[in-house]
Amino acid sequence: QVQLVESGGGLVQAGGSLRLSCAASGRTFSSYAMGWFRQAPGKEREFVTAISWSGGTTYYADSVKGRFTISRDNAKNTVYLQMNSLKPEDTAVYYCAADTHIINIVAAHEYEYWGQGTQVTVSS
Repeated sequence: QVQLVESGGGLVQAGGSLRLSCAASGRTFSSYAMGWFRQAPGKEREFVTAISWSGGTTYYADSVKGRFTISRDNAKNTVYLQMNSLKPEDTAVYYCAADTHIINIVAAHEYEYWGQGTQVTVSS
């Protein structure tokens, strides 16, 4: 079992940057694919980005491509989300998620483990 704890959210002006972290417990972190999802008020949870267990493959939603970067440090059991050029429409609660067996990496239901979320607010 894996427990996930996100941090790094906050309030930032449009055009600014934030770096989210997701710390995972457990010895088998390196075997998990990791994803970031977000949920804005009144909207469904949506895929943001994901990274393979090795870090060799990354996936991005079109809305964040070129602005966000996912990375992981398996020695530290941590996955990161660097968010640059933030826009007000990026405002949401951001969740990290993990699973070992994923067919559709952009689908939230594929992930078994979830963090509690961290709020990101981008002001215009």
